[in-house]
Amino acid sequence: MDTLTHALSGALFARATARSSPCPEDPPLWQRVSLCTLAAAFPDGDFVVSFYSSFAYLLHHRGLTHSLLMMPLWALLLAGLAALCFRRPGAWRNYAGVAALGIVAHILGDLITNYGTMIFAPFSDRRVAWGTTFIIDLWFSGIILAGLAASLVWKGSRRPAIIASLALFAYVGMQAAWRSQAVDFGQQYAREKDISGAHVTVQPSAVSPLNWMVMVEKNGDYRWAFVNLRRQEIATDPGPEGGFIARLDAPFNPLSAPIWNRAALLGSLPEDALLAREAWMSPEMEFFRWFAQYPALLRVEHNPLECAWFQDLRFVRPGTSFNPFRFGLCRAPGGDWQRYRLSGEAERTPLD
Repeated sequence: MDTLTHALSGALFARATARSSPCPEDPPLWQRVSLCTLAAAFPDGDFVVSFYSSFAYLLHHRGLTHSLLMMPLWALLLAGLAALCFRRPGAWRNYAGVAALGIVAHILGDLITNYGTMIFAPFSDRRVAWGTTFIIDLWFSGIILAGLAASLVWKGSRRPAIIASLALFAYVGMQAAWRSQAVDFGQQYAREKDISGAHVTVQPSAVSPLNWMVMVEKNGDYRWAFVNLRRQEIATDPGPEGGFIARLDAPFNPLSAPIWNRAALLGSLPEDALLAREAWMSPEMEFFRWFAQYPALLRVEHNPLECAWFQDLRFVRPGTSFNPFRFGLCRAPGGDWQRYRLSGEAERTPLD
């Protein structure tokens, strides 16, 4: 989830959970909302590691600052800072609960996306992803904004914030139901093609909560389609002059007319498989084996260097050629592998 939506969700939940009849020790409402907004944005402060290297960002984003195990420590830290800033040193205990609410809201907001969140760091680097919601969901953000706007109109009542919060949970629940429908569609395809033992997963996609990427995988062979669960006709191609949103939405076909794509971990060409396997199993690619959910060979190059490039199909977006997670290894013949990130289609950037 984007940081702005995280911050706004903190403000909404702070207003929804404020007592109708505050106790004397409770923080004033404006302090409660301000702190929870800041706390809900706080975990994304780990972006600072990107200043060190993009490699470090890949390894550590959604790590320690997003950990449920570390949450009490971060909440106490923010509570202490709030107590100092608001000149109420004895009220840090009251601020701690508000800060914890904001941090938990952020963690939950990331868990519902498909990127993966290390909620058990530092004891485990497992990335948990519930995969119900696209990372930028305008409907999700719109519900939050509507609740906050209504709260400004009816300042004396927390009811608008409560209603918006419940609507938010209901919306994610609906997305979970749509996710199940998309999985059923993938399983039906696997049965029709007699792909026994196939692993079917789905990923939420841009523009609409009804847009899904359906992935059918077996032994490193991938088949995927972009579908819209309710669309009845194939959308008209908006072309290069069409709007950005229209270009993102048009490739999602009806369930009755899916277009299936194929890729494989070691590629489709036998002459590429040996080099691709060697690169993929090398220690230098351990980080991508850990990170990628649908790793597939992008291409193999031989001049002037031997290179094997891989991508995570999870981040292939129809309507755009941008893919932020393409990595590979290159070497001179007989030399050692060096890690690179692929920018665009040809620019190699060394990984620190």
